[in-house]
Amino acid sequence: MATQTSSGAAAISPSLFAFTTFYGGMVCIAGVLGNKQVALGPLAVESGIFAFLLLVVTSSAVAELHGRGTANRLVLIGFVPLLLSLLLSIFVLALPPSPQMDPARLSAFDTMMSGTPRIWIGGIIAYGVSTFLNVTIFSRLRSREGAGLLWFRSAVASMLSQVVDTCIFITVAFYGVFPIGELLLGQMIAKVVLSAVLVPPFVYAFVALGKRLDGRLADFR
Repeated sequence: MATQTSSGAAAISPSLFAFTTFYGGMVCIAGVLGNKQVALGPLAVESGIFAFLLLVVTSSAVAELHGRGTANRLVLIGFVPLLLSLLLSIFVLALPPSPQMDPARLSAFDTMMSGTPRIWIGGIIAYGVSTFLNVTIFSRLRSREGAGLLWFRSAVASMLSQVVDTCIFITVAFYGVFPIGELLLGQMIAKVVLSAVLVPPFVYAFVALGKRLDGRLADFR
């Protein structure tokens, strides 16, 4: 939320500045972390989900502290580092490698940073739709339930948005390449469980941090 300085210019609140900076970093690192799959019990999930859940946490905290419109602008601004990091990756991959570079390191770099256009497009679409959906559900529940039940609003918004995110990304990226039914189900279960367990406490922590940064007293129900 912007405030007025003594000179009359609009100033961004400390919490919004901090969360916007953090959000941009998570947007960029999510795709890199997604190159590794981790085992969560019997399920395998790409580790980019941890950064993506932090995007959900941050946008929910911003919606709670500064309103739906500000949270939507945060999500929209997130396209800037997402697209620029993608273009920069393509540019760097196209440059000739130094002959002094270890071939094994070069091969690992190319494998990790390369992706098909379908994967890139799927990630961009899934990011936009699911994060806007998270803010919309979270804010609608707030207008219906009031300022209470923060844990409920954050969990429901995150779980539903993660189901949509999984459906969009896996369908766009892999439909027709191999059967996606089992992958869809496994990813959905893992992301819904992680959303229910991890997102609410992190949203509480981020809201408390934001209020502290802005000099407010935390007031949770």
